[in-house]
Amino acid sequence: MYGAILGDIIGQPYEFDRSPKTKKFPLFCKKPRFTDDSVMTIAVCDGILKAGLDADENTMKTAIITSMQLWGHKYPHAGYGRKFYMWLAMENTKPYNSWGNGSAMRVSSVGWLFDTLERTREVARWSAEVTHNHLEGVKGAESIASVIWMARNGKSKEEIKDYVEKEFGYDLSRTCDEIRPNYRHVESCQETCPEAITAFLEGDDFEDVIRTAVSLGGDCDTLTDIATAMAEAFYGLPEQFKTWAIELTTDDMHEVMKRFDEKRAKKA
Repeated sequence: MYGAILGDIIGQPYEFDRSPKTKKFPLFCKKPRFTDDSVMTIAVCDGILKAGLDADENTMKTAIITSMQLWGHKYPHAGYGRKFYMWLAMENTKPYNSWGNGSAMRVSSVGWLFDTLERTREVARWSAEVTHNHLEGVKGAESIASVIWMARNGKSKEEIKDYVEKEFGYDLSRTCDEIRPNYRHVESCQETCPEAITAFLEGDDFEDVIRTAVSLGGDCDTLTDIATAMAEAFYGLPEQFKTWAIELTTDDMHEVMKRFDEKRAKKA
């Protein structure tokens, strides 16, 4: 989850097709800040922890919705999309058939909190369906949570790539060099998740995944959030990066991050 937050912060200055299209760039801009990606990553985690890891579908979804609205109102200017912003204001929320990449950018904690891949996919699906109940929106969340679960459980990149292609039908045949020249800002799961997974698969270490993702461009904060969430699970999180993640977030976020760490530690 720290990886997702860092990816959001580092990628934020380069969204809307402002990517340098190279790995050589300052890791942090002069005034680094988190966006809605980090807020909703925290919100989903908070909702799951409050519901309990064994919660049923209705309990889990209700807790996630409540948490997302709570955090959305705490940070109303974090950069939400129009439809999601309207959803935050609803008294009786309903999903709106979105295939946007928001379902995938907020799902990282799910990949860490559950013991089995089956349960991971189930909760990832629920976390998407509260807003992004389109098939592609659900697939995006399930695929990224699955990669994180597999990565933290010692699966190789070859095994991960094979699973994603077979289970989710994403085309992972293109290299980053092939993607980069013509890739532009797009906010769908189907045009963000495969590219983020490819950046993760090609990256040599945690920082290299960040730089590879940013170099692709597109919806750069979200793409880098997703790629770096997977990188954390595979490579681990360098201590300096964890320090930066804490320094660049807020005390209320730190409380959720602490509970997340405690829950992970019990499962280790």
